[in-house]
Amino acid sequence: MTVISTIEQLEAIYGFPNEASTVKVADRVTPPYRVLIEKSPFAALATSGPEGLDCSPRGDLAGFVRIHDDRTLMMPDRRGNNRVDSLRNIVRDPRVALLFLIPGSGTTLRVNGRAHLSVDPDLLASFAMEGKAPRTVIVMTIEELYFQCARAIVRSDLWNPDRRVAPGTLPTPGEILAGMSDDRVGGEKYDKEWPERARQTLW
Repeated sequence: MTVISTIEQLEAIYGFPNEASTVKVADRVTPPYRVLIEKSPFAALATSGPEGLDCSPRGDLAGFVRIHDDRTLMMPDRRGNNRVDSLRNIVRDPRVALLFLIPGSGTTLRVNGRAHLSVDPDLLASFAMEGKAPRTVIVMTIEELYFQCARAIVRSDLWNPDRRVAPGTLPTPGEILAGMSDDRVGGEKYDKEWPERARQTLW
């Protein structure tokens, strides 16, 4: 196998980005980028820590990532599995990245910057849903943001309802847990109870 080991080798294959790929980069929220953030109900959060990298799905009502000012984003940490991998990383290494997706759109938005966790009572309360406040809020200082071209979404045909995978063809969480734990956790009971458990603990 031939391995690329230098930037020069990489550039010999790919060349250099054109102006459309570079002029779109901003260091603050522009009016068009504001619209993309406010319309997005989903983002992937990438973090880095001593144990390695982590990428975590984050979803909520559209606009759940709050634009505090043109250089600052705020995102509530909603209920999850309490692994807090992303939060552990942020405490030790503030570098973060977000990738916003918008249902039906091929355009995605990438944001890179640095973050810290806030437990300010007033800030937590401002993100409350159904009377439940998040335990922390991720506060991100933007270093760069830019939209990504739609090729990946087009190639994947991501939003085409005819391409949806039938749930019955996939392993369930209960099956995965049972297989990984020699049936100590998971199983049919886990799968049966999960929808109601999720409903009660969504926020």
